[in-house]
Amino acid sequence: MQKRILEELSHIFKLLSAEKRLAILMLLQERSYTVSELVEQLEMEQSAVSHQLKALREEQVVTAEKVGRTVTYRLTDSHIIDLLENAEEHVSHLVKNETHAQWLAEEASHQNSK
Repeated sequence: MQKRILEELSHIFKLLSAEKRLAILMLLQERSYTVSELVEQLEMEQSAVSHQLKALREEQVVTAEKVGRTVTYRLTDSHIIDLLENAEEHVSHLVKNETHAQWLAEEASHQNSK
């Protein structure tokens, strides 16, 4: 694998490894939010939310749209959306205290019923 690809992968995973950023991204998967709405939903300080949004915006993971005095943020990187969805699916069995084998069996059963 090319060194550049490894560097970029490492960079993306570092960006996604911050719990506060991850919490913001999980909400932004659902819909667009203002900073105030994120502060309320996440029970975080406004400065902390703004700091995390700045990092995500600089990496072009989220975009900001200003209408009047209100800035709305949304998750725009489809690759990040897919990555988050896959990660959520992957760890869902841990939350339910299932073994990985049980989860795989459930997934196979679900796929066969389609």
